[in-house]
Amino acid sequence: MNFKKVVPLLLSGALALTIGCTKKEDAKSGEAAKPAGDTIKIGFMGALTGDVAMFGKPTLEGMKIAADEVNASGGINGKKIEIVEADNRGDKQEGASVAQKLISRDNVVAILGDPTTGISKVVAPIAQKAGVVLLSAGATGPGLVEVGDFIFRNTLLDSVAIPACIDYFAKELKYKKVAVITSDNNDYSVGLSQTFRDAAKGKGIEIVSDEKVKDGDKDFSAQVTNIKAKKPDVIFYSGYYTEAALIMKEARKQGIKANMFGGDGLFSPELIKLGGDAVEGSMSALGFSPEQATPETAKFIETFKKKFNGALPGLFDAQGYDGLMMLADAMKRANSSDPKVFKTALAKTKDFKGVSGTITIRANREPIKTPLCLLAVKGGQFVLKAKVPVKMD
Repeated sequence: MNFKKVVPLLLSGALALTIGCTKKEDAKSGEAAKPAGDTIKIGFMGALTGDVAMFGKPTLEGMKIAADEVNASGGINGKKIEIVEADNRGDKQEGASVAQKLISRDNVVAILGDPTTGISKVVAPIAQKAGVVLLSAGATGPGLVEVGDFIFRNTLLDSVAIPACIDYFAKELKYKKVAVITSDNNDYSVGLSQTFRDAAKGKGIEIVSDEKVKDGDKDFSAQVTNIKAKKPDVIFYSGYYTEAALIMKEARKQGIKANMFGGDGLFSPELIKLGGDAVEGSMSALGFSPEQATPETAKFIETFKKKFNGALPGLFDAQGYDGLMMLADAMKRANSSDPKVFKTALAKTKDFKGVSGTITIRANREPIKTPLCLLAVKGGQFVLKAKVPVKMD
């Protein structure tokens, strides 16, 4: 859900902390955090305010549930997990600033976040240079883990999900023509659209229209008019739910019957709230569904519903939970909370039974994750349409 909209909301901001901490000397470049005392500090970084808080807040919610469970079971080698929260407001510059504060002021051993590809790619070199593990619980686009051996993620990659969905559309739904829409000021959208174009080659699906918009646009009549003339079977939009809802309203207004398909950026109750009947049938590909029938998922859903008055968890709740549990698992296997030590154990994660799926970290530190869930809006809510097979190589 490279989950991922990067908007220049503010050029500076304050670090939001839920846990008090005393000021420490700045960490030297290349010097990893030194675990001390009776707690292990893990930083959360994501948008808790602003336009993309819909991604950051649930990631933190899932992370907190996991920390409570780890601490209740005795912690990690007798030490409790302490979460330090940092709100980057969905802004790249703020992301860089708060990441440095988490490392140098708060002495975290790992940062879980950001859920977006763009900000994660900005923060990754900072974490790598400091020797602190960064695990993104949402970034799905290319160019992240290549930064270095302290950088990880636990998400279903666009490069895996999109080819699998194209195969499904061609073979099962018999789609032949697709219109592509890209938000060209959004890193996630640009990368996802290119992944789609590359994956569609040789699959019997023709891209009949390739339109560009921008995050924040309100009028999509020109692009939709172009698409209508091409009569696509489906509209692929690689951006986020806000613009997706408006695009589909315009599409229905112009009489287009085709539904929309997108990545995890579409997966939000806000899509339905903003789009109403116009988004009925819209599809989102992601690595989690509350309808997954695994013991781990069922237990997590039960805990989440008790904590949040019967609400069901979403993708980012689940991936935030799994992210912290993966860090805890690696520290336990390494018998150490020193990032220079437990990063090696994290890199060897195999068949980790998460609530969002089964995760293995490959030799290049990229995750392979199953299942791939295709969700569709039906009756005003997201439901599981299909579990799509993915290639494991």
